Amino acid sequence: MDRNASADASTATRGVLFVHASPSALCPHVEWAVAGALDAAVDFSWIPQPAKAGTYRAEFSWTGLVGTGAKIASALRGWDHLLFEVTEDATAISEGGRYCCTPELGIYHAVTGLYGDVMIPEDRLKAAVAKAAIGDLPLLAEIDKLLGKAWDTALEPFRHAGDGAAVRWLHHVV
Repeated sequence: MDRNASADASTATRGVLFVHASPSALCPHVEWAVAGALDAAVDFSWIPQPAKAGTYRAEFSWTGLVGTGAKIASALRGWDHLLFEVTEDATAISEGGRYCCTPELGIYHAVTGLYGDVMIPEDRLKAAVAKAAIGDLPLLAEIDKLLGKAWDTALEPFRHAGDGAAVRWLHHVV
């Protein structure tokens, strides 16, 4: 479903919002915030999150202008007890993006390539090498920070909704 009919082919992208864990009372507020970011009505299919009692999870595919992933992440960041990820696909004119958020860690953003792999900018790699050289952290720890390993570790238990959860097959046709 097209969430932004005014997006033309050169500026349109798509992505997915994964709400990994939201308290019941927060679910309608999440939908309201996403609807505001998309400027369109949304309706999530909430299911219980077995990884954390009393919370719910939802997945929502969206289409919009390049940068919509950032708008969605900004609308949801900083909410206590909300764990989520937003992906935005790369286009012919832009890289993609991945946003991860937990209340404890805050938000993580990575530029992603055409196939969803994390792309680390040259300046950030040079800075990691320089910090490792002066003894701040070992180089591997600096690279883990750049790759968002702490967010992956925190979110991994929530990514698996349990037995019988829907499986999303991703296809890319070139």
